[in-house]
Amino acid sequence: MDRRALIGLALVAASAGSAAAAAPPSDSGGAPASSYINLNSINGSVTRANGRLGVLTVEAGIDVPDMDLRAIAAASGPRLRSEMAQVVQRAAAGLRPGAPPDVRQLSRDLQFAVNQALGRRGARVLLGTVMVV
Repeated sequence: MDRRALIGLALVAASAGSAAAAAPPSDSGGAPASSYINLNSINGSVTRANGRLGVLTVEAGIDVPDMDLRAIAAASGPRLRSEMAQVVQRAAAGLRPGAPPDVRQLSRDLQFAVNQALGRRGARVLLGTVMVV
């Protein structure tokens, strides 16, 4: 299984809690439809502590419980990735050499970008791994 998919599923399961058990089953009689959209990893260039170039990697996805908004989000995948890539690039550009990224601020900025790209609230940004390599 893909490691990113496993991390995403673990995040959704942890955040959803018992809400998934209360969700109505799909028309096919199986499990409820997944509300998680994986956006893979987003990268930005940074300067590491030793002066060499490095990469800020952010693995992210979005949880969209609203079916109408999920359809918009699925169709807007490239725009979402573009908006989120701009946020990661800005965060990477402002990162001092050797300093860790501010994950809380990055999360807030990514959430704002997703809300802007979709035109309304309702999608929740889920972060997997944030690292500088």
